[in-house]
Amino acid sequence: MKCAVCKQRLPLTLPISAALLLLLTIDSVFAAEGGGGLTVVPDWTFLLQMANFLFLIWILNLILYKPIRNVLKQRQQKVSGLEESITACQKDVKDKEDAFMAAIRDARAKGMKKKEALMAEATEEEKKIIAKINETAQAELAKVRVKIVEDAEAVRGTLMQEIDSFAEAIGHKILGRAL
Repeated sequence: MKCAVCKQRLPLTLPISAALLLLLTIDSVFAAEGGGGLTVVPDWTFLLQMANFLFLIWILNLILYKPIRNVLKQRQQKVSGLEESITACQKDVKDKEDAFMAAIRDARAKGMKKKEALMAEATEEEKKIIAKINETAQAELAKVRVKIVEDAEAVRGTLMQEIDSFAEAIGHKILGRAL
């Protein structure tokens, strides 16, 4: 319930207390008409008690309720500020994690491209080296063939010169006498 004058929330005890006091007053009036018991007639002390009660409520509100409400309000603001900070930090962490994962994916993709490029370059280099080795081997093979042909011709030439002496030696061994 809000006070019309000060626009603040009044404690719930004010309307309840006022209602109880009014019920007691009405009850005492009806009890007086019944003929028996104690008769209470509201007089100026009733207004004094009402004023005293309202003053007490105002003092309690000023001294007790308002500071407690302020502390609760500050605590609520602090908690909501911390919740907002936590939410912002969680969002920031998620954004950074997403950026980190994207950077890792990009780095892996670049690494794979670089690896493929290096593999292609190594394959080309291997082909060049193999071609060079084949070329060198072919040149060596040609040299060896030429040398073999030259050696064969030289051996043939020497064998041709010695063929008569070999034939005579073989004939001598077969026949057992000189030819």
